[in-house]
Amino acid sequence: MLKLAVLIFGGGSNLEELIAAASDPTYPARIVCVGSDTDAPGLDHARAANIPTFIVRPGDFDSRAEWGRAFAAAIQERSDAIDLEPILVVSAGLMRILPAGFVDAFAPRLINTHPALLPLFPGAHAVRDALAAGATETGVTVHLIDEGVDTGQVLRQARVTVRPGEGEAELHERIKQLERPLLVDTVRAIADGTIDLTDLT
Repeated sequence: MLKLAVLIFGGGSNLEELIAAASDPTYPARIVCVGSDTDAPGLDHARAANIPTFIVRPGDFDSRAEWGRAFAAAIQERSDAIDLEPILVVSAGLMRILPAGFVDAFAPRLINTHPALLPLFPGAHAVRDALAAGATETGVTVHLIDEGVDTGQVLRQARVTVRPGEGEAELHERIKQLERPLLVDTVRAIADGTIDLTDLT
């Protein structure tokens, strides 16, 4: 059984999907903690499911590196208390570049979702950038996190056609409809060995 630490920023729709999946006894992963860098509304999903939560605020530290070490320690502390397989850290909407020390602590067991077909449109404004470029197709990527910005190895992708005249909010919502099940299926594939992260490093 794979242990999951889920990192969020906003409402936690990806987290909610993972909680629902993990409630099925046949799903090969369990969420052991949910963390954020702010008082994210989505933490309430974890609390409602009796999953431990934590907040590590960057403003409480003198540097990104110190914050990253504290963030990693908070995950490790909660993970070590659960006797399951090694941890997989899932960045499910955390809108922050993780420091190198944090990445080193967990890589390659560190994944992210991104609302574009990487390597196209990396960064924080992927949906807007796709529309500005006149893309007729975009989608969502689940990828490994490395020290770059959305530069890690692609694990899985799902595609969506951009509709004529479609706005950013509408397109982003349609991408999210693909993102949630893609993340659940990717975590399952990692847990059951279909995706071997050690082969990708």
